[in-house]
Amino acid sequence: MRDFSLALHTDLYQLTMAYGYFKEGIADKETVFHHFFRKKPFGGEYAIVCGLDNLIDFIQNFRFSTSDLDYLKSLKGSNDLPLFDDPFLEYLANFSFTLDIDAAPEGTVIFPYEPIIRVQGSLLQAQLLESALLNIVNFQTLIATKASRILVAAEGQEVVEFGMRRAQGIDGALSASRASFVGGCSATSNVLAGKKFGIPVKGTHAHSWVMSFSDEQQAFESFAHIMPGNATFLVDTYDSIQGTKKAIAVAKSKGADFKFLAVRLDSGDLAQLSIEIRKLLDQAGFLKTKIMASNELDEFIIRDLKHQGAKIDVWCVGTSLSTAKGQSALDGVYKLSAYKDEKGQWQQTIKISEQLIKTTNPGNLEVRRYYTDQGYIADMIYDRMNPTVEAPTLIHPIDSTKKKKILGKISHHDLLIPIFKEGNCIYYRPKLKQIQDHMKREMEKFHPSVMRFLYPNPFFVGLESSLYETKIALMERIKNEKSSINC
Repeated sequence: MRDFSLALHTDLYQLTMAYGYFKEGIADKETVFHHFFRKKPFGGEYAIVCGLDNLIDFIQNFRFSTSDLDYLKSLKGSNDLPLFDDPFLEYLANFSFTLDIDAAPEGTVIFPYEPIIRVQGSLLQAQLLESALLNIVNFQTLIATKASRILVAAEGQEVVEFGMRRAQGIDGALSASRASFVGGCSATSNVLAGKKFGIPVKGTHAHSWVMSFSDEQQAFESFAHIMPGNATFLVDTYDSIQGTKKAIAVAKSKGADFKFLAVRLDSGDLAQLSIEIRKLLDQAGFLKTKIMASNELDEFIIRDLKHQGAKIDVWCVGTSLSTAKGQSALDGVYKLSAYKDEKGQWQQTIKISEQLIKTTNPGNLEVRRYYTDQGYIADMIYDRMNPTVEAPTLIHPIDSTKKKKILGKISHHDLLIPIFKEGNCIYYRPKLKQIQDHMKREMEKFHPSVMRFLYPNPFFVGLESSLYETKIALMERIKNEKSSINC
């Protein structure tokens, strides 16, 4: 992100709105926006926050270059006049973010309607951040969530991300590799991701290596000679069982110092073949040689293969992971929820829709997570402008008949932590492995039923009762105003 200007990595309407705020004299109006999602990804219950580190880079290096400004100056409207005037372009020439931004750390388990990121500050600045924020965080959160589901299916076994060749472009492949690691993968096949993010890289050889030789055993012998410390053989080019026998013969011929790491299966009945191959490896004395498997794997196939007794040690997941099979996008949105009026007083605002799921929550929001020694028990969305009570009542955002009372002195912590203060990054940026470790600890604090693929047990997320009442009052006021206008 530091190699060239990304200031124009936005939608045109963000710039036209920014121009409008500038011309109307409300560019510096103080506002609060929230980033959140509404629909549970993959039919599950949760998501894994990811992408914050890239967003920090984007904000810190955000500048309109001379070529950016020249391009904007060249844009014209339907009247053939410049779309933006010179004073606005001069404003952009000196632009930098001075926002306060709080966010849930990467690796945090998050649920629908809960703010992932809170942005406070200038209306114009907060608006300009929207498209890039959604692009960066939505995609990586989706991939990290998919990876975490695959890790659940693997039940602690190693998962390697193999999806570069099927990912959506170079940037998509890199982001997917990073997010997959956050979601729990141990390594990637993407060498550039390994260099850029410090992710371990793993790989074997392709079928073309075997097919380049007149004999499969000769292909294995050559590979073993060239890669004595990375000897993993792809055994299914012609016949998986015979291929395994040839790999065993090669490994035996190399002596005690040779490291026969694994064989990989990429086709056929993975369950039955892995069972037979495990017997062959064990009988030959290669008890520590692993069986790797690929071939269009996802969380459901892995779960089924394990139920069938598959003897697979390492799951190499490609297309389904890097393209988030089952969900093309996370429906993350970025909505204005409060602003300061001419008197300097905060006013809560709300978007109303005929679809209740699309009606937003007003205020300057925070998420409080309650927990006991046994783990997490509930999340409360509350307005920071209103004091919280010791024993709050939580009301479901969509179904008001669902309520939960937090009784007694239950431990809690708030999810959103300071990232930027007046445009300056004040956040300690953890290493990628630390983020992954945080994700694993978080997952362990939820009941396993919450992570179930089919019919997961809902984790209770509710609005603090006074926030819920404020929301209903705002909805009623707007509906009444609309009725008066219609009359």
